[in-house]
Amino acid sequence: MPIQKVTKLNTGTVMPLIGLGTWKSPAGDARSAVEVALRNGYRHIDTASAYGQDVLGALNRSLDLLGTDYVDLYLLHWPAPMTKDWKADKSLNWLDTWRDMEKVYREHPDKIKAIGVSNVSAAYLEELLELPDVIVPAVNQVERHPSCLAEDELAASEKAGIVVTAYSPLGSDKSPLLENDTVLRLAEKYKITPANVLISFQVNTPNVNVVPKSVTPERIISNLKVVDLTEEDIAELKDIDKKHHFRACHPSWTGWGNLGFKN
Repeated sequence: MPIQKVTKLNTGTVMPLIGLGTWKSPAGDARSAVEVALRNGYRHIDTASAYGQDVLGALNRSLDLLGTDYVDLYLLHWPAPMTKDWKADKSLNWLDTWRDMEKVYREHPDKIKAIGVSNVSAAYLEELLELPDVIVPAVNQVERHPSCLAEDELAASEKAGIVVTAYSPLGSDKSPLLENDTVLRLAEKYKITPANVLISFQVNTPNVNVVPKSVTPERIISNLKVVDLTEEDIAELKDIDKKHHFRACHPSWTGWGNLGFKN
């Protein structure tokens, strides 16, 4: 399919298809990576902050650190309430945090242009959408690559008018996907890098944008190079999941089991 440059959110605004991920980037390297990205045309930068359920406080701290007056998109990081020392707090309901997100969004439109979720399975998303007078998330950010297709999350999100952002599209650091025979063959076919194949896989998928992480200037620039893949190419990439399924960020780390994800 012909690649577009942006995807439209349910708020009416648009979001660049390719952004810069910063998960696991050391602080100093992340700063320089963002500078390189912005100088080379990126307008979608993904960051995260552990906010211990203090939605407004965390937003204000992030704005201070970013040096901006507002963010285009503010995400609930995991549907798993945790204490500030990273322990699961099962006395809390993650949907209460979403209600706090809605409250801040309504009361501070000058600080947030859209709200969304991340790491929300299809089952959990259904639970959220059943809330009365719910604000439908603009985005659901999930791990997605040829060894973790997140098909249920894609289908549920698209049905609800929610855009999906794919993180860890390469399968994270030292990923076996970068040496996968199918990926290498397609890289040779299109004269691009294996990383470009994996990023192209995302942007050739309707309703999906992607945030590959890198701190290397050459790779940050190279990651913007994507190609139109054929339906056969995409089918072959999807077949990888049948033989070698893995997650780079498994939900079990939160202490809340699999959070409704199918393994």
